[in-house]
Amino acid sequence: VQLVESGGGLAQPGGSLRLACAASGFTFSAAYMSWYRQAPGNERELVAGITAGGGGTSYADSVKGRFTISRDNAVNTVYLQLNSPRPVDTAVYYCFTRVPPAPGWGVADFWGQGTQVTVSS
Repeated sequence: VQLVESGGGLAQPGGSLRLACAASGFTFSAAYMSWYRQAPGNERELVAGITAGGGGTSYADSVKGRFTISRDNAVNTVYLQLNSPRPVDTAVYYCFTRVPPAPGWGVADFWGQGTQVTVSS
């Protein structure tokens, strides 16, 4: 199982940024996918999640109405669109899933390496 994030960088307050997480090594189209973030000195927190088919999404209250999670099962990728980011959104953003690492195994947690998002003018 491999999760590789991309798209992080510097964003201006009120601007936009799109993160991507390319997944491999498991049946992506059957997996619930999530984005987490961790700011310095803070615990890792859940930002958004999306069901396997993409029909259901959930968001932390702090990002609701500004961030959008989506997925493309044809290319095994989940996205996080950051609209109107704020300096408080500055953090390392991680892709996460919980799936069996091999057929017939129990589930395990898998994280990407993270991508830094800095919101500053």
